[in-house]
Amino acid sequence: MNSRITGIAIFTLSMISASAQADAISELEAVYRTQGVSQFSASSGEALWKNDFVDSKSAETRNCGSCHGADLARAGKHNTTGKTIEPMARSVNPERYSDTRKIEKWFLRNCKWTLGRECSAQEKGDVLAYLKSL
Repeated sequence: MNSRITGIAIFTLSMISASAQADAISELEAVYRTQGVSQFSASSGEALWKNDFVDSKSAETRNCGSCHGADLARAGKHNTTGKTIEPMARSVNPERYSDTRKIEKWFLRNCKWTLGRECSAQEKGDVLAYLKSL
């Protein structure tokens, strides 16, 4: 009987986690729509993720995978600090997408570092669509 209760509790917690994750992404998609975006494209998000950008100061080439790695189901490593970056794939790390403030904070930092500018609402929505597909 006790293992049945444990199983139900684990199932319930996973549903709550998935719901929170969907809500944060849905909230951000709604915000991006108010900024003029009508559709999000996972293929455009993947293309942006994999696109190489040249840093104007160092002439170094970088893309999102430079730190996050090629396999988003595995941990990455920050290029400069060497700090471990938890996996980006929702299937491995669903908590990654449960807090809209954190998502926006990391978009701001990472877009500026990688692209040399802030990402547009369209770009952020497309990247989220890509990451949702993993």
